Parts: sequence; structure tokens; C-alpha cells
Amino acid sequence: MKAIAVIPGQANSVHLADIPKPRLTDIPERRGVLVKVLRVGVDGTDKEINAAEYGAAPPGEKILVIGHESFGVVEAVGSNVMDLAPGDFVVATVRRPGTSLYDQIGTYDMTTDDQYFERGINLRHGFLTEYYVDDAEYIVKVPPGLKEEGVLLEPASVIEKGIAQAFEIQRRLRVWRPKRAAVLGAGPIGLLATMALRLKGIQVCTFALSKPPYLNSDLVKEIGGCYHSTKDLSLSAAAHDHGPYDLIFEATGVASLVFEAMNILGKNGVLVLSGVSGGGRSVEVPGDRINLGFVLGNKVVVGTVNANREYFEMGVKDLAHAQLQWPGWPAKLLTHPIQGLDRYQDMMRTLMDMKGAIKVFVNVAPFPN
Repeated sequence: MKAIAVIPGQANSVHLADIPKPRLTDIPERRGVLVKVLRVGVDGTDKEINAAEYGAAPPGEKILVIGHESFGVVEAVGSNVMDLAPGDFVVATVRRPGTSLYDQIGTYDMTTDDQYFERGINLRHGFLTEYYVDDAEYIVKVPPGLKEEGVLLEPASVIEKGIAQAFEIQRRLRVWRPKRAAVLGAGPIGLLATMALRLKGIQVCTFALSKPPYLNSDLVKEIGGCYHSTKDLSLSAAAHDHGPYDLIFEATGVASLVFEAMNILGKNGVLVLSGVSGGGRSVEVPGDRINLGFVLGNKVVVGTVNANREYFEMGVKDLAHAQLQWPGWPAKLLTHPIQGLDRYQDMMRTLMDMKGAIKVFVNVAPFPN
């Protein structure tokens, strides 16, 4: 069967591969779920893997099938699978357990292992193929009403984890009722974070580089958020004019912005970091002031990466609520479709350009009636 793959360590090696179709018996204890892939989202991770910045093939293999944002329909299940049936729409989680304590208790997204296993990223094949098989533990059911938006659940799970952990940390306060939040970045992660925070009734301002109006800023305003270009209004100026933020969700990976956010975070506030910084940039920061503010203000900064089943299920609920509250809004994030696995070069070109794109995705197979 067809698959979009790379040769890890070899830059610009993306190609169409022919791999065997998986079988239910590949999964032990008759817990296998065979999924026909319908749609796969792609992002900067896939671009970086193709650039040979990271990524490794499964043991004994030379290629890595990429794509970690899946959506599909169940074709068959093993006899010990009770909660899924043929015809169910599903997504798969990305990370698989290693050897640490956290891996063994189901929180594999919090592993302390140096080596990790992620489908489509590291040591496990991804979903840009016609079929995949996995253990039912890693398969999350999606209601039919979310079939158009279902491919957004992997990025949604990342923001769900970050926000949920912010609230978990704030149990230290007995009561935490955040009123104002800032989201840094207006790509898929930033927009989904804005959505999730608005669903909680929090006032949200989303900051990004581009000047409005454009689609991303319109989407923020459509759900009751405010949007600012940092070319017109810096984060520090916004906090000076309107007051500090109770929660800041950072989704850019820009180091200078991270430290600026630390400097203007409100008392008892939480800064969630989800953006990955690349390169070796250095920034000069008011270290003493930031340190003093965090100590005297009881502030917290927390990093978040990946997600387990719990957060995918939270994403299902929030996307469903968003669809009810703002009909059609989630699907507007799906801006750039690629028709079929054969068009892998178009997929990569679109990722490299990204002009006007929010979410690039590959339509692998037609949706069932």
C-alpha cells in the first residue's frame, strides 16, 4: 500500500513508498484495531523531519512513514476490543510507552526516558498511509458530527494538556478563577488555545506578528477574542494599558517573547510554554525583576509537550462544544487540502510556503456515506 515516507538523516528525502498492509494479528492479545486512513494533518514537524533535523526509523527499517495527526474509520477490530466497532470514526494518539514509571501508568507523554517513541516522528511509523493498526488503548472514538474537524484533534490535545495542567497546578490556591488570558501565536495551536479558553468564559487576547485583518485575526474575533499584532502593540504595552494576565499560553517558540511573557504575568499566574525554540539565539532579559516577580507573586511557568488519551478526549469535548457555540468555526482552520498521497510533493511545497495556511492536510480516502 502507498505511504509518504522519508529516509531519516537524509534531507529532502520525502517520497512515495510501498509498504505492506498491516494486520490485526500484528497487535497482541487480540486488541488490534485496523483503521482506514481518511485524512492526515501535516505541520512543521513533518517539514523538519524531511529536513533531517530529527526523526528515526523503526528498528530494522530504513524509512519512516511521517504524519502524526490522524483521522480515520475503523475497518476491523480484534475479539478483545469492546469499545470500538467497524464504521467508528477515530483518531490515534501519537506517543507510545517506553520504560519509565510514567510510561507504565499511562502518562507516557510525561516520560523521563531519553529515548521516546512517537508515531510519524521517532521510531514508529506514522499515519500518511492507507491503513494502520494499533492497540485499542491508543485509539480515541470521534462522534460523526466531528468528522470534518476530527483531524484537528492531535493539535487540540496539546493545548488541552497545557490548559488542564495549568488548572491542576492552581489547585494550590484552593480557588482560581482566571479572568484574562493572552495567547501568543495565531497558528493552529494558538487558535485552538484561544477557542478552549473562550469556552471557559475567559477574556482572551491573541497576539501574533501579522497585522489584521486576515483570516486568523478574523477567527479570533469570531469567537469573542481580541487580536493584536505585535508590530502595533507589544505584549508589555498591552499589559501596561490593560493590566497583567492570569494565564498566558505561549505557542510561538520565540525566546524573547517567552521572557517578555514571564515579565508581565500577573500574581498567582501561570505561563504555559508549548512552542519549541530552535537555534542558538541569546536574549538579554531583566533577570532580577523576573525572578523577584515570580517569587513574590507566586507565579508558575510550565512546559507541555505531546498528550495522552485523556487530553485527546478533552479535545473531542471542546471541539464539539465549539461546533455548537460557533457553528462551522473549527472547520475554518482547515485551509489547505492536498488530494491524495500521490501529491506528496505538493504537500511538502505547501508546508514550505505556508502563505495564508492555517492547517495543511492530506485527504487520503473519501469519507464513507
